Amino acid sequence: MKFCFLLGKSAAETVVMVKKAYGDAALSKTRVYEWFSRFKNKEMSIEDQHRSGRPSTSRTDENVKKINALVREDRRRTIDQLCEMSGISWSSVQRILSEDLHMRRVAAKFVPRLLTGEQRERRLRACLELQDQLKEDPEFFSKVITGDESWCYGYDPETKQQSSQWMAPGSPRPKKARQVKSNIKTLLICFFDCRGVVHAEFVPSGQTVNQQFYLDVLKRLREKIRKKRADLWRTGDWFFHHDNAPAHTALSIRQFLTKNGMTPIVHPPYSPDLAPCDFFLLPRLKRDMKGKRFATVEEVKQKSLEGLKSIPESEFKKCFEQWKGRLEKCVVSKGEYFEGDQNLV
Repeated sequence: MKFCFLLGKSAAETVVMVKKAYGDAALSKTRVYEWFSRFKNKEMSIEDQHRSGRPSTSRTDENVKKINALVREDRRRTIDQLCEMSGISWSSVQRILSEDLHMRRVAAKFVPRLLTGEQRERRLRACLELQDQLKEDPEFFSKVITGDESWCYGYDPETKQQSSQWMAPGSPRPKKARQVKSNIKTLLICFFDCRGVVHAEFVPSGQTVNQQFYLDVLKRLREKIRKKRADLWRTGDWFFHHDNAPAHTALSIRQFLTKNGMTPIVHPPYSPDLAPCDFFLLPRLKRDMKGKRFATVEEVKQKSLEGLKSIPESEFKKCFEQWKGRLEKCVVSKGEYFEGDQNLV
């Protein structure tokens, strides 16, 4: 229409042309004449004029402060409860929470332990020490051998994600009964580095992992290092990492490590998120065994060893790269547990 106006066409001529070009979808005669009237009055802009919109009666500064105060008193309050306490409509409360206060409802996450201030400080200090070591020697983690022990079961229920299925629209939701781990089990002790598994063995049935047994395990580990990691054995430039289980921190174990040049890496208590065995190896090993049934302990041992051998070297290297990232996240969170916190990613 503006084009026709600038060409000197009349409003009546423009109506005919628009009708011919757009048919039933054409602008009405009234609207065409209205636009021509604007153009004649020097209003040449075809942009929409600013409108203030419908005035808000509930999302006032006073109500935003009221909802904010109610939420901070008890963060578990529902929108229904906030509506009842404030006298504000449900939709207005919902918009105040999401658009004005930028809040979202988040379920609590399970953590190994509610850490004390001292425990957070120890986690933070341990991570900072490792980061300083990595700055001095970027290849530091390639010289680390880490390990732990864990139960392997004859039947370990599959995870919720593993049991998910593709379903067509309208299909009934699949069901499964709640199941528990089997009594057929064996305790695996495994040590590895960025190149793969160095030593793995199973604890004999009825044997507890006390300091004497663990001492024998470490002797066998040293022999495997001599054979499989000859470069580290020759130079002696390698480090040992394990958690703070009682058998690991006994005086006889510390003396053995010192005597044989196995420099330990400090591991803070209650920190499975900073232990490669806990965040990588054992979950990775058990992932392929979950949901499968093994009739005997020997079969469990066989499948466990097969699972260890099937893990490629690239995944072990990736694990140690992830360890570096976890150190950084722990520092950013000031020693708190960080898994599941999207703002730290």
